[in-house]
Amino acid sequence: MQMSILEANNISVRYGNLTIIDNVSFSLEENQWLMVVGPNGAGKSTLVNAVSQYINYSGRVLYAGCDIKLLKPHELARNIGILSQSHSVGYDFTVGEVVRLGRYAYAPSIFSSKSKGDDEAVAKALQLTGLTELVNQSVLTLSGGELQRTFLAQVLAQDPKVLILDEPTNHLDLVYQKQIFNLIREWMNETGRAAVSVVHDLSLARAFGTHAILLDHGKCLASGRIDDVFVPENLNKAFSMDIHSWMHLMYGQWEKND
Repeated sequence: MQMSILEANNISVRYGNLTIIDNVSFSLEENQWLMVVGPNGAGKSTLVNAVSQYINYSGRVLYAGCDIKLLKPHELARNIGILSQSHSVGYDFTVGEVVRLGRYAYAPSIFSSKSKGDDEAVAKALQLTGLTELVNQSVLTLSGGELQRTFLAQVLAQDPKVLILDEPTNHLDLVYQKQIFNLIREWMNETGRAAVSVVHDLSLARAFGTHAILLDHGKCLASGRIDDVFVPENLNKAFSMDIHSWMHLMYGQWEKND
């Protein structure tokens, strides 16, 4: 049996008397793409923020069988890459400079000079995200799609085994959404990689995901292979509407454009 590369066991998040995530578990194996879905307020972002170590939680998160809290920051960054919903671009950095920040996890010290391995990783990330021609352009001049690709390239330059993405296509139009998810799918073609994504659009989740966890009011309503989770009974219960028929209509649009 294949060991899980990332595992969340009995995760709960509470603020005072308010329970946001209630005893949620999932496991992720190599080459799986787990979609975290559910209605607004279901706790999707809170769950991935807990797994990403951004907020306090009870329960355990394991990476390759090791408690993630025991990993040093540079060890965590070498193995898990995190792409948040929003990004700060207050400084006039170039695209190349932002992407190169992803290599800091490999530097022996903050004063270390860049290595050949760093150059190769940055070049590969730029090429994969289609940003090679923009390497010297200021991030302050980028479109929304270009900016999101820049920060995705920064995460890819870390060369992690697992990507954690919190609505990576938030506020992007359909063309950019497809572009970002196709880039992630291409990245996952290499052996030993996996991804977890919070996704608002169910048709997008269905088009790209292999597995899913469906949350509702902070609880796990269903989890497993995406075809087993995305069934009318589960979706109608979570969203209180016949969303299954609508989702299949939208999914047809994704397949038509592939």
